[in-house]
Amino acid sequence: METCTTAVQLRTLVKQWKKQGFTVGFVPTMGYLHEGHLSLVQRSKEICDRTVVSIFVNPTQFGPNEDLDRYPRDFARDCQLLVQSEVDVVFHPDAGEMYPPGFSTFVEPGTAAQGLCGRSRPGHFRGVCTVVAKLLNLVTPDYAFFGQKDAQQVAVIRAMVRDLQMDVRIVSCPIVREEDGLAKSSRNVYLDDSQRQAALVLPGALASAQRMIAGGQTDANAIRQQILGELQGEKLAEVDYVEIVDGTNMQEVSKVHEGDLVAVAVRFGTTRLIDNFTVTK
Repeated sequence: METCTTAVQLRTLVKQWKKQGFTVGFVPTMGYLHEGHLSLVQRSKEICDRTVVSIFVNPTQFGPNEDLDRYPRDFARDCQLLVQSEVDVVFHPDAGEMYPPGFSTFVEPGTAAQGLCGRSRPGHFRGVCTVVAKLLNLVTPDYAFFGQKDAQQVAVIRAMVRDLQMDVRIVSCPIVREEDGLAKSSRNVYLDDSQRQAALVLPGALASAQRMIAGGQTDANAIRQQILGELQGEKLAEVDYVEIVDGTNMQEVSKVHEGDLVAVAVRFGTTRLIDNFTVTK
């Protein structure tokens, strides 16, 4: 596995691959990798001849009171996992490489970024779109892989790629969960034992909603209230949002249909976790 730290290094390597006719897959991450990230890598390797993984904790998607400084980092461990997964290149730029002095151009996201995490984290998706646009421009992949746990992010990036006519296919991969159902997240390491146990209310509440829908319930507010009630029953849970939205544009719905997204965000102490499922019938 090769390591690139500059745009010039990365572009030179990818151009060589393209000349040889190789297809390129790209997995953007902020590091501290877990099985969820590695499932994206595996999917890329199934589809593409070469796979690039980026590790960059993007400062522009963090708010002033968020966890940029304490976001978990372990580049050596990440590299071990990527070598074991037979990744071809890891791109590991520093902030100065991605945002050099005088940087002032940002990508403004559209409608899909307005609610959910966009409402509670102002500016977050502006930072996400900007860094993803830059990375896609550098890697020029045929496919880029994202986890469904960040379903709104996937919708925002799909819209950006469509609107800006970027020549890349966005692939969304299923949520990977712990044995007890909690969605894999780099932020899970922040949880103490009691918070980790309390966090199981997330998959539990979503499972209740899935049963309601399977039983024929289509009223979005009734489903939302069921989820909210279960979350509020956990004393360590501070609910950020419970929303049911159109799976494409992230706008609220009153009646649930196939393809809609049921999404939650909850804080346990200072740790904010998200989870969701897409409605299937």
